[in-house]
Amino acid sequence: MTRLRKIVTILILVPIAVAFLMFAVANRQIVTVSLDPFGAPEPAYSIRMPLFLLIFVFLIAGVLLGGIAAWLRQGRHRRASRALRSDLAGLRREIETLNNRFEVERETRDPGGNRVPLLPPGL
Repeated sequence: MTRLRKIVTILILVPIAVAFLMFAVANRQIVTVSLDPFGAPEPAYSIRMPLFLLIFVFLIAGVLLGGIAAWLRQGRHRRASRALRSDLAGLRREIETLNNRFEVERETRDPGGNRVPLLPPGL
């Protein structure tokens, strides 16, 4: 199963990597990114970079922001999961305690473990 997973991963990741490289080569133009909305001819805050780099930066930022938003939305589910795991651990401890108590009571009632088998009627 892991070999099939590796093959599928390669079949998906290699074309995506090739597409990214083709995009980067096709968009090598230098663009000016300005953070000054009022200084159009001479912006106070600007940076020059290739267009593909600008797009990749925003793509990565979008993925990170989306991941953070999803993580924050799932917080209540993680809390509920922790509470259920804690309850489960408590119930398992209680079952173990009851099983131990049952074994002790069985040993005190029949210490030797010798039991006479009951035969069905009519034999």
